[in-house]
Amino acid sequence: MISRFNPVMRALYRSTSGVAATEFALVIPFLLGAGLTGLEVGNRVMVQMQIGQLAVHIADNASRVGDQSMLQDRKIYEADLNDVFSGAEKQGGSGLDLLRHGRVIISSQEVVPDSEDSQYIHWQRCMGAKTHESSYGAEGDGLSGGFVGMGRTGEEVYAFPDEAVIFVEIAYDYQAIFGVPFGFDSEIIATAAYTVRDDRDISQIYQLNDAQPDDVAQCDEFGGSSY
Repeated sequence: MISRFNPVMRALYRSTSGVAATEFALVIPFLLGAGLTGLEVGNRVMVQMQIGQLAVHIADNASRVGDQSMLQDRKIYEADLNDVFSGAEKQGGSGLDLLRHGRVIISSQEVVPDSEDSQYIHWQRCMGAKTHESSYGAEGDGLSGGFVGMGRTGEEVYAFPDEAVIFVEIAYDYQAIFGVPFGFDSEIIATAAYTVRDDRDISQIYQLNDAQPDDVAQCDEFGGSSY
């Protein structure tokens, strides 16, 4: 009986037909890991680009909003800024879910009244559930002096008298596709600034109807969009 199995065992010992399958089984975990990591990195880059583009669009939109009038400077209303936040959320789409995973901060940098060129943050509006405060200052900063401007050191924006610069900062918690160990969780920060191009009444932000005021997107409140 044993002698019958000897040829079979010898043939099995000499067989190399399974070598490729064995090598593939050993290598596939590394190939899979590299592939999933590549997909994660590509998605991370795409989301970074989306957040950057959203910051630019929000700054541009916030610098344009306000009512049209030939008799007086354009007024800006709380409802206008709420619409800007709403538009950003819709533009980001459900996949990004900007105001659930992020924070949008809109600031108006202007020249301190009765000064030549001292900069300050006149007003600031925020929306989003992420707990994040402005990296460049809060409303009222600069009224007592010592405020250079908003933006990275050496690249601060500058407002001219009777004008305003809209500065937008977005902080977003990246949502990984696969997670650890193939992905990574990280915070994405993007900024953008636009000078208000129309003659705007920069004295304050108005209410369309004082009897039924619109919500004010206060920066000490953290929550998702109500739209």
